Amino acid sequence: MRSLKRALPRTGLTLVVIAGVVAAGCSSPAEEPPEPNVTAVDGPVAQQLKSSVTDAGAVVHLTALQKIADENGGNRASPGPGYDASVDYVVGALRGSGYDVGTPTYEASSQRGRERATMRNVVTQTRTGDPDHVVVIGAHLDSVRDGPGIVDNGSGVATLLEIASRLGPSAPLRNAVRFAFFGSEESGSQGSKSYVRGLSADDRDKIALYLNVDMVASPNGGYFAQGGVGDDESATGPSGSATVAAVLAGQLAKTGVRPEIVEFVGDDETAFVDADIPSGGAENGDHKDKTAAQAQDWGGAADERYDPCYHQACDGLANVNRVVLSHYLSAIAGTVAHFATTDAPLPR
Repeated sequence: MRSLKRALPRTGLTLVVIAGVVAAGCSSPAEEPPEPNVTAVDGPVAQQLKSSVTDAGAVVHLTALQKIADENGGNRASPGPGYDASVDYVVGALRGSGYDVGTPTYEASSQRGRERATMRNVVTQTRTGDPDHVVVIGAHLDSVRDGPGIVDNGSGVATLLEIASRLGPSAPLRNAVRFAFFGSEESGSQGSKSYVRGLSADDRDKIALYLNVDMVASPNGGYFAQGGVGDDESATGPSGSATVAAVLAGQLAKTGVRPEIVEFVGDDETAFVDADIPSGGAENGDHKDKTAAQAQDWGGAADERYDPCYHQACDGLANVNRVVLSHYLSAIAGTVAHFATTDAPLPR
């Protein structure tokens, strides 16, 4: 995750959950009317998926990513051997769960701009669900050069792998689910931008929504859902983004936490937002400080960074907050299952 470009709002979200109805009091762009409330009742697929994902399962993947960094100069930066090994690991994990996996390539420059290389993203999709209505969930697979990137963003990668393995490639879905692992996020989101640019107009139109997962296990983390708030479309996302954020926020609330809905700050969702695809984001904060009110709501230390190891060598396994990770795992699994099985119109 690149450093936040805007301060996270401290007023946050007014959220009420009554009989499974999520009423999100989030702002919308002035030129658009507020989007409707979202009914997010967990069906059988969501219930099964949420009950099966575990932080222990995710930690298996985090341990593997740490080992890769240890064996490759302490990082998994793109381009670099640690990133290449991370790609190979994700491909193997997905194939081991029965998925067909692609590794579309893109040309990228290094984080310091001194070299160019042909790099790989990793993409897989369920065999079930309508391929004309695709729910895409993504996370960046690279780290910075200064550390192993286990929270940023091994936590997002491990979350996707755990959900993919528990869902399986042939789950009973109404809409297809695509899992995407992007490279070079730490050097301008080059992997995700190249991926979206490479899609035909028809393939872009088939994407119902995009959910970005970037940092969901910080030691002093908060509970944020992105989408639908802000002063312009780069911050709010296109129409439909408020719905994605509201469902994620509602699923976080079901885990017992009080989430805040905040604006986008310019990560891998940017390419999807620019392509007019409704988008949401899951992230727990990075180098900014947790407020006293947030510490009272969520626990942790007030006036301390959400992640004191952000973009540093200490962002390893010891930096992982498994409580935060567990909340997000359940909420993200529930969000994906909701959109993959709903018979209501998708945000797109």
